[in-house]
Amino acid sequence: MTPIDLAIVVPVFNERGNVPLLVAALDAALQGIAWEAIFVDDDSPDGTADVVRDIARHDPRIRVLQRIGRRGLSTACIEGMCATAAPLVAVIDGDLQHDEALLPRMAAALTADPAIDLVIGSRFVAGGGTGAWDADRVAKSALATRLSRRVLKADLSDPMSGFFMIRGAVMRGIVPRLSGIGFKILLDILTAAPQPLAFVELPYVFRTRAVGESKLDHVVALEYLIALYDRMFGRVVPVRFVMFSAIGAAGAIVHLAALALCLELGAGFIAATIVATVMAMTFNFFLNNLLTYRDRRLRGARALANGWVSFCAVCSVGAVANVGVAAFLYDVRGGAWALPALAGIAVGAVWNFALSSRFTWGRYGRKRAA
Repeated sequence: MTPIDLAIVVPVFNERGNVPLLVAALDAALQGIAWEAIFVDDDSPDGTADVVRDIARHDPRIRVLQRIGRRGLSTACIEGMCATAAPLVAVIDGDLQHDEALLPRMAAALTADPAIDLVIGSRFVAGGGTGAWDADRVAKSALATRLSRRVLKADLSDPMSGFFMIRGAVMRGIVPRLSGIGFKILLDILTAAPQPLAFVELPYVFRTRAVGESKLDHVVALEYLIALYDRMFGRVVPVRFVMFSAIGAAGAIVHLAALALCLELGAGFIAATIVATVMAMTFNFFLNNLLTYRDRRLRGARALANGWVSFCAVCSVGAVANVGVAAFLYDVRGGAWALPALAGIAVGAVWNFALSSRFTWGRYGRKRAA
């Protein structure tokens, strides 16, 4: 058998219509190169993984990794890149917006110069372009690029690119340092490398999606900001804890608003407090499920119900710990209330975060995956 020279990792979600088109395009572009394509599918409901399997039955160069209970473009790329023995590994989107014809030039650049670690497809060097992007998307991309330069260890024109090729050995050496957060794996690689990576940029023109729908949304944009925070401050305060705490603060506002409304409607204080507490916990649970634990979020009525019960139980114990610590410090300090209150809040937040991570989005997430 001919040894594989190049592996192309293709993260996909709901791309069944594009899979056959991309395989045909790769076959045409990579004549004379021994290659394989690894489609990493986050359990797409449209049956993307089955389409890949149908092709793989007749084409041994095609493989699929179907991930159950996990989502996220960066982690999908990481798993795909670790699943090959090829000396060169490329990442390309499954929506045909990247130009697969550039792959042979990328491979040639790495083969010709052993000092180069990484070749990046760039939309912003001479000869590249953003295609049919409107002015709003161009402005958003420019802003994201400026933000990314604050954490990068390299000066490149297109740090937001999702189209690149890297040496497999270099990638495997960086993997333990990767955060896997967000959808810009190149940014993760460049900032995680212990030494600056030697790279070159090659131009390509970004194409318009012809089949399927774009995955870009406000949550994806938030994940990008989260990834930047993680690289800048994540070693001091974990990004999940920051998000969990921010949502907790928003939940406190929900609690007070619900309490005021119930009292205005004539409910007793105890009954109003119970209702407000349940509403705040429910708000916190669903928002954490959507944002803080997006990569392992619970789906389906049963998983959500079990997770909500678990989260409420954890937070109830956290509330007791909050009150207990605050009361103890209040007695010790002889009536000064601000510091004891803050200490109680901190203890409750850490408790809730640690236990909900373990039992709510750990335990039930694993059950769902199983």
